[in-house]
Amino acid sequence: MGEVVLLSLTASLNPTLVAVTTIMLLLPSPAKMMAGYLLGAYITSITLGLVIVFSLPNSSATNTTRNTLSPAVDIGLGAIALADAFVLYTGRQERLAERSRARKEAKPDKGPPRWQRELSKGSPRTTFVVGALLTLPGASYLAGLDQLHKLNYSTPVTVLVVIGFNLVMLWLLEVPLAAFLVAPDWTPHAIDRAKAWVRAHAHRFAVGGLTTVGTLLVIKGIVGLVS
Repeated sequence: MGEVVLLSLTASLNPTLVAVTTIMLLLPSPAKMMAGYLLGAYITSITLGLVIVFSLPNSSATNTTRNTLSPAVDIGLGAIALADAFVLYTGRQERLAERSRARKEAKPDKGPPRWQRELSKGSPRTTFVVGALLTLPGASYLAGLDQLHKLNYSTPVTVLVVIGFNLVMLWLLEVPLAAFLVAPDWTPHAIDRAKAWVRAHAHRFAVGGLTTVGTLLVIKGIVGLVS
């Protein structure tokens, strides 16, 4: 269960979700916008999660294959996380970002993606649709569902865990939405301070977090292969 919780936190660090939350915080009536998006995200993510976790096979052949492949996947994901940490630590991502910006500047400007244009219109109905369309299972979500399936919980408990997984995964929307509802005047200033703190410390925490997660995944994969 600890690994399921860790994967739910990893799944929450979704670049699209971070971008969407940032955009909606700048719109008029951000609480209504986030509520619409969150409702759409819940419907899609929880429904797909339940369908996937109850559809996973449980045959002996599948279990044998999974026992062989899962450690290799853990090692692969851990290696990727360590590589990302190395790139961030050495500052190479800045050179890659500069090259990416140069390529974009050389091309004609197509404007922001369609989902960003739709969000900017400021309709809760629109954010509901965008949330339903964008909240599709990612790698961490699928890995979490696989781990949950292996725990062999009863059907009611599995349903509750899937719902809990999504509640944790979407905390980037839930926390500011709750703050806007409880303290609408204080929240915008607190969000600005939080953004400044993240900008000042994001690099260090990203390197440390990726290194820790990558190391643990590699160790888990090696233990799985030799056991």
